[in-house]
Amino acid sequence: MIEVRGISKRYRDVMAVDGLSFDVRPGVVTGFLGPNGAGKTTTMRVILGLDAPASGDALVLGVRYAALPAPMRAVGALLDSGAAHPGRTARDHLVCLADSNGIGRRRVDEVLGLAGLSSVAGRRAGTFSLGMRQRLGIAAALLGDPAVLIFDEPVNGLDPEGILWIRTLMRDLAAEGRTVLVSSHLMGEMALTADHLVMIGRGRLIADTSVEDVLRAREVHVRTPEARRFAHALTAMGAAVRQDGEELTIAGVTPEEVGRLAADESVVLHELTPRRTSLEDAFMELTRADVEFGAAR
Repeated sequence: MIEVRGISKRYRDVMAVDGLSFDVRPGVVTGFLGPNGAGKTTTMRVILGLDAPASGDALVLGVRYAALPAPMRAVGALLDSGAAHPGRTARDHLVCLADSNGIGRRRVDEVLGLAGLSSVAGRRAGTFSLGMRQRLGIAAALLGDPAVLIFDEPVNGLDPEGILWIRTLMRDLAAEGRTVLVSSHLMGEMALTADHLVMIGRGRLIADTSVEDVLRAREVHVRTPEARRFAHALTAMGAAVRQDGEELTIAGVTPEEVGRLAADESVVLHELTPRRTSLEDAFMELTRADVEFGAAR
């Protein structure tokens, strides 16, 4: 289990993490989401003891990472796929890590096979593609057979087969009772992989909820020649409404409530269609006010 308790971290005049608290429970894949600059990587670095928080604390398996007697046997992490020395072979890189943590060399061959790198184990890491470096980083994270795994953008550079592999791997690891925290900008992939979501923006918690609850939310699409008048009536009842000509996209109310209001207001509807919210739509809506680096419109 990972416990984040009120951590704050500032870099000069930038508050990277601001009083952030959440738990990552074993047995589920927890997606860690947020816009660029939200503080995800900083939070992961604090959890792994690479950065010291100005306040608060982060515990892994009940203690700070630095207090773990055999860190790689407890926590496996992928934060930087380029961490391997480019002059070392894939196998030598893993052997060095294994020797420094008291891990048998048989495990090196096991994780090379698990990551699909057995045939290139003798190649230098500097010759690897981005996807192969990702696989090597994942193999290193798995080396100690840890109970806790932390992955920062693990699908970056992977081909479709590799994405399916890491998705299946993370879900299998969680099914074994391990704690899995994974950050990603690919909302479609998170919808297929994660069971629980922690969303942050500008270093603060936005949402801590299940994927199921996020996807259960619905929008209602309406087409009516009286769109402006109906939009005012919907807004008055507390709905969020976007208008595009005769079309309205409505959130915050059920399709039944929209239909009853149309009848009460004698509004003619040419279409009323419930639409399930995608994870990407929900993410954009929840983080709209916290996007720090947005494109000009």
